[in-house]
Amino acid sequence: MSVACIALSLGFITLAVAPRTHANENARSIATANAPEAPKKVIIDTDPGTDDALAILLALNSPELDVRALTVVPGNVTAQQGLENALKLVSLTNRCDVHVAGGAQHPLFQKLITAELWHGANGLANVELPPSKCKADPRFGPDLIIQMIHESPHEITLVPVGPLTNIALALLKDPSIVPLVKEVVIMGGSISGGNVNAAAEANIYNDPEAAQIVFHAGWRLTMVGLDVGDKTLYDQAHLDQLSKTHGPENDFAVKVLTFLLGQEAKYGAGGGSPMYDPLAVGTAIDPSIVSTQPMHVDVESRGEFTRGETVANRRNAVERNVLHGDRYIIEGIDHVDPNVQVCTGVNAEKFLQLLNSRLAGK
Repeated sequence: MSVACIALSLGFITLAVAPRTHANENARSIATANAPEAPKKVIIDTDPGTDDALAILLALNSPELDVRALTVVPGNVTAQQGLENALKLVSLTNRCDVHVAGGAQHPLFQKLITAELWHGANGLANVELPPSKCKADPRFGPDLIIQMIHESPHEITLVPVGPLTNIALALLKDPSIVPLVKEVVIMGGSISGGNVNAAAEANIYNDPEAAQIVFHAGWRLTMVGLDVGDKTLYDQAHLDQLSKTHGPENDFAVKVLTFLLGQEAKYGAGGGSPMYDPLAVGTAIDPSIVSTQPMHVDVESRGEFTRGETVANRRNAVERNVLHGDRYIIEGIDHVDPNVQVCTGVNAEKFLQLLNSRLAGK
């Protein structure tokens, strides 16, 4: 007999022999419904990174999240610099309880591309934080991910905000983690063009093969891409608001955001600096910030001009072409299952006010 049948049988027995318990059961149900939800257990896979740093500060200052670990992947900076940055960030927030572990040293099949142009020589807007009081976890990042998922089955939310190398390595080593993960919320991809080039977003471009593995693992995955990130423009008015409060984390964030606005003025389209990585964390905190649409998404890994593009099938259907002699004839339409919840809209100001309030310690 299935678990569901057993549960139903027990339910009928209870109804038959104890009808007077309904009031107590209703009271318990109401109390349970009104009880605050337990914080989400989160592992953030990161390549810190200016906006990664803001995302980490947002996560560590949000009671909705129980950040269990930061695993470091190379991308914005080298693996070594990224690990140093992650340790300094948890030290800044007095959170040495958060495990910080290094992971891959390079993408699966290509050379590493780093982005000091966008993030400063040290990845943190050239802001020098004090040496970390926290120590690195000696475990390999993908192994730590695997271990924590098995220790808390169906409870871990993965939030990768860098290239997906570490997540892919964890999947390749232990595919059994897929049904044990609660959800995956990634910053990466786009369905309307890239920022590295015309087609590809940076995190996916930095390891397309890893991204394809992660997108097709079979778990619940939300893609927070450029499409919505470009609408979350942090501007001078938001910075002026944050600058009214002070503290170690607040003041560091102000310096980083000042740097990002300077970069936006120099290289951007104007209007403010997109909060890409913080938005992924914001989505984990409050999914109502974004709207999503289920789509079948593949990652292009061979195109001369499109390597790293996330190719989204908005209709989740393809034509069926059947060979007849020297030509193909379209004989029908085949459904393809969506594998990603693609973010298509965002309440930008709601998110930006959440970000500012948490960076200010409110």
